[in-house]
Amino acid sequence: MNVFRNILIASLFCSPAAMAASASEDSIKQLLAVTQAQKLIDDMRVQIDSLMNNSIQQALKGESPTAKQQLAINNMKNRMVALIQGELAWGKLEPLYLRLYQESFTEEEVAGMLSFYKTPAGQAVIAKLPVLMQRTMVDMQKMIVGITPQMLKIQENFVAEMSAASE
Repeated sequence: MNVFRNILIASLFCSPAAMAASASEDSIKQLLAVTQAQKLIDDMRVQIDSLMNNSIQQALKGESPTAKQQLAINNMKNRMVALIQGELAWGKLEPLYLRLYQESFTEEEVAGMLSFYKTPAGQAVIAKLPVLMQRTMVDMQKMIVGITPQMLKIQENFVAEMSAASE
């Protein structure tokens, strides 16, 4: 019985999954540098600021706010920007990235990604992916706007059904 247990334990330690080492912090930092992860986060913060401005303009529906309203808008926006910048600060996100990459990738996989991202094709992906993602988000927002009336109708029906079920 002990022989079988020992064989089982040995086979677990010799399995490819057990032998695959988690990526090192150094290799992950190299990958994050090559893929310009910090710049992507900085760019995302700028995009969020732009989205906030657009949302404010949509909420105003073309009307000019009074001086007091503008002050309230500015205060709200400044608080939101400070919150987002604090939460999306690289010093706060880098440990998260390191942990998640170590949990997700082996050293060999990170090495492969590093090799790819250092090529011209890899650099093209890094350069073009943010624009692609931004364009995708714009098109998805248009799709959501298109189905908003249907979503509101579903919500209304749900509220009515819940009300009827409560009686």
